[in-house]
Amino acid sequence: MSQNTALQGQVETVHDTDAPMPDGRPDLDVLAATVGLQIKALRKQAGLTLDELSRRSGISTGLISQVERGKGNPSFTSLVQIAHGLDVPIGRLFHLVEQVSPVVRAHERRSLEFHGSDVADGDRFELLTPSLNGALEVLWVVTQPGHDTSANPFRHNGEEFGIVLSGVKDVYLDGVRHRLEAGDSITYSSSIPHWYVNPGDEPATSIWVVTPPSW
Repeated sequence: MSQNTALQGQVETVHDTDAPMPDGRPDLDVLAATVGLQIKALRKQAGLTLDELSRRSGISTGLISQVERGKGNPSFTSLVQIAHGLDVPIGRLFHLVEQVSPVVRAHERRSLEFHGSDVADGDRFELLTPSLNGALEVLWVVTQPGHDTSANPFRHNGEEFGIVLSGVKDVYLDGVRHRLEAGDSITYSSSIPHWYVNPGDEPATSIWVVTPPSW
């Protein structure tokens, strides 16, 4: 099966591009390039080298490299194997990057539901980046007095950075408390068990950066 044939069957699942075909479908060369970029982005987010993805998918390093550059001649089966190696549904490879503004207005921030702990009334977790599709997840975090996630420590791949803008925030890294006040910042590996507490008597406001996105 040719690259265009493999991609043809998925055309209906993607958004329109800026280069439509005469019948209104996306240009397959553009689609191939976009699929390649998506595979590369997913591989990077997973922290995989080409060789590691090759071993996990059973597809040669050379072919994966070509596909990531919008070249090569992958069959649909090959794309399924690559998706399996990335541990994502095959449809994820065909999600075109939407054209969104790089600017996030304060009143347009996307609210995220905090998972893994009790959330007090007034706690807010808002996305400062346009989406969660990039390499960074940047959050505006407001937690009320008594906010405590110790019952469900976090642990995942990546790295985090946080800076407290107001109030007090305790960051626990493998049980060791690090108290942050306004202007203080912290950087740590997300693979270390970590949790957060607001020990003060007023809301704590902070900005948190996570890479890769983990929400």
